[in-house]
Amino acid sequence: MTRIATTHVGSLPRTQKVVDFIFAREREEPYDPAEFDAAMTEAVGETVRRQVEAGIDIVSDGETSKISYATYVKDRYTGFSGDSPRNAPADLKRFPTFLQRLADDGGTPKYARPMCTGEVRSKGQGELQKDIANLKAGIETHGAARGFMNAASPGVISLFLQNEHYPTRDAYLAALADAMRAEYETIVAAGLDLQLDCPDLALSRHMLFTDLSDAEFVKIAESHIEALNHALENVPQERVRVHICWGNYEGPHVCDIDMAQVFPVLMKAKASRLLFETSNPRHAHEWTVFRDRKAEIPDDRILVPGVVDTTTNFVEHPELVAQRIERFVGIVGADRVIAGSDCGFGTFAGFGAVDPEIAYAKLATLAQGAQLASDRT
Repeated sequence: MTRIATTHVGSLPRTQKVVDFIFAREREEPYDPAEFDAAMTEAVGETVRRQVEAGIDIVSDGETSKISYATYVKDRYTGFSGDSPRNAPADLKRFPTFLQRLADDGGTPKYARPMCTGEVRSKGQGELQKDIANLKAGIETHGAARGFMNAASPGVISLFLQNEHYPTRDAYLAALADAMRAEYETIVAAGLDLQLDCPDLALSRHMLFTDLSDAEFVKIAESHIEALNHALENVPQERVRVHICWGNYEGPHVCDIDMAQVFPVLMKAKASRLLFETSNPRHAHEWTVFRDRKAEIPDDRILVPGVVDTTTNFVEHPELVAQRIERFVGIVGADRVIAGSDCGFGTFAGFGAVDPEIAYAKLATLAQGAQLASDRT
């Protein structure tokens, strides 16, 4: 029997205490930095404990201290100011009554998205080092098997914090790659795996590049991978995870580009583990892309399909989770599959469709399903 390991995409629900501190900083309201740090340390420890209790092998810090998975860079790098235009996904624009309902119900998170208005440079690794120390302490205290830390890819930064400084998109991507390189290397040097969040490889098709053809967009996505791989030049591939998604929101998703279109781009990423959605109703069928194009999957890649959804409060049955895992075991073998989640449960601080307790119930059913699949291999 090959035991199938478990993980998830990274972000997890934050406590109200953590959210209050994050938004105090976001709004430049007075707060005690020492109390902020103590709250983050405590929360990360509890987040790791709950992941281990749920049966998750490869844990994260839940992205506890970050306002969001992409825009946190505005707090750690120079060159950002003002506000970026909001681009509602194209599918929501097709259903304006639903988009209005989301807005009326508070279903869209509100947070700063400044423009890039100057040279992007690191302000130092102080905040990152605190995150690393908190996660490693949680791992040691609660006996997690392995840890990973999320970081924004150059492409996703360019999606949410748009360029008003560099002469071209490619120049902006290159500057972001150079700036982020040290963050990536620091995470790996600390003994953690590095996860690059890359929704720009799919989500940006229906947010920022709606005027392009699919073929033209794929060329854009390829330029994003080139920038990412450049930033990862000194990072061993076996320590890198890449996550692709179409947007972690409940919606029609009728404008999503097919996995078949971006599949070759994903395979070019310098990453040993590939995380992608296979549970939500718009992409659950696309496991067949991996089956039918098995020859195009490099032998050193490990597939991490999302076997639980992160936008609904249904808790999947362990048998369904096992069946989803087994589809990929049948393609690449049990030793090249890790069970994951479709996306994060706390993509933006203080915002999430899934109740916090149900989020951990979903992680538990993920682990139970992985055990069932393991028992049958």
